[in-house]
Amino acid sequence: MDIDIQHRPGNSAAKINLAPGEELTAEGGAMISMSADMNITTTTHTKGKGSILKAAKRLLSGESFFLNHYTAGPGGGEVLLAATLPGDMQEYELDNEKLIVQGGSYVASSPSIDIDLGWQGFKSFLSGESVFWINLTGSGKVIFNSFGAIYPVEVDGEYIVDSGHIVAFNETLEFSITKAGQSWLSSFLGGEGLVCKFHGQGTVWCQSHNPGSFGNTVGPRLKSR
Repeated sequence: MDIDIQHRPGNSAAKINLAPGEELTAEGGAMISMSADMNITTTTHTKGKGSILKAAKRLLSGESFFLNHYTAGPGGGEVLLAATLPGDMQEYELDNEKLIVQGGSYVASSPSIDIDLGWQGFKSFLSGESVFWINLTGSGKVIFNSFGAIYPVEVDGEYIVDSGHIVAFNETLEFSITKAGQSWLSSFLGGEGLVCKFHGQGTVWCQSHNPGSFGNTVGPRLKSR
C-alpha cells in the first residue's frame, strides 16, 4: 500500500495505490474516485465480520455507520479519498499499538486495524468535546484528517493543548482537564476556558482550526431557509 497525500494542507486528498489483491478499509462516503476494476464491499465493521453494535458505537463519535472495503484487481489499482472538512491529512503506521483519534477524523486504514469506540471519560465532556473517541488498534497504516493544517507535537512530560485543536494522540499519553490561565477568571475572560494537559511521552497531532469556534462564528450568520 502506497499513500500519497496531495494538495496539502488546505485541500488534502489521499491517493492510495494498492498491489494486486491488496485491501483498504475506509470511512463511508470518503471516496473521490477509484480504478474501474476495484472491488468494493460495504459492511458495518471488519470485512466479513459485520458488527451492528460497533457501527452504532461509531455513530456516537461522529463517524459513519458503514465502512467500505476496497480490493484491487489483478493489475492493482488506486483509490482517492477526501477529507470531511477542508484541511490536511496524515499517514501514520501502527506497530502493535493504539492510536486515539477524535470523532470525524478517521479516513482509512489497513484491513488489519481494528476500529472501535473509545471512552475518555467525562473529562472530555467537561472540556467541551465528545466523551467518545475512535480507537485504532493493531499493526498497519492509518489515515486521519484535520480541519486546517495538521502538525505533530512531541510530548515529554507535560504539554497543554486546547481541546478543539486535538486530532489524535498516542495511547502512551494521558490527559487531564485544567484551566488555561493562572486563575479561572482569566481563563474564561481570555476565551480559552478549559484545556487538556497531556502527561507522559508520545505525540499529539493538532489542527490549526477549531471546528467548534468556526461553527459558533459562522452559524449565526447563516440565513434560515
